[in-house]
Amino acid sequence: MKALVVYFSFEGNTKLVAEKISEAIKGDLVELKTSKVYPKEGVGKFFWGGKSVLFGEEPELINPPIDMGQYDTVIIGTPVWAGSFAPPIKSLISQYHIAGKRIGIFACHGGGGAAKCFDKLKKALPENEFLGQIDFVEPKRKSEENCRKAFTWASGFSSL
Repeated sequence: MKALVVYFSFEGNTKLVAEKISEAIKGDLVELKTSKVYPKEGVGKFFWGGKSVLFGEEPELINPPIDMGQYDTVIIGTPVWAGSFAPPIKSLISQYHIAGKRIGIFACHGGGGAAKCFDKLKKALPENEFLGQIDFVEPKRKSEENCRKAFTWASGFSSL
């Protein structure tokens, strides 16, 4: 089994969790990078993030191409933006035909919206087997607790 942990991180929360999950499953790790720069401070970050989701934006990914054919398990991580997954994840799904994979999904947030986010992600990835989902509230603020939770969750995939 070869696994990939692919994620977008806005403020480092999703990155923290993705690294711990990758460590647990001994999977490759890819952080999605975009040509679009989102504001990181003030009300602007919420406005632009929410607007990007509502308008269905698919920002250009500037990562080297990912060979999805080599992976049977893909773990996708995202911050929750406006009750959905972040636009770079939408770009990933549009750019790569992700089908016939075992999928795990995780989301990081400040206090809500994960259930809607998971529903939307599952709907966007219909031709896959979902292994599980988990959300993390403010991972960097509760670092030790969330890293332990991520490692334990992901460790279950290695036995499947």
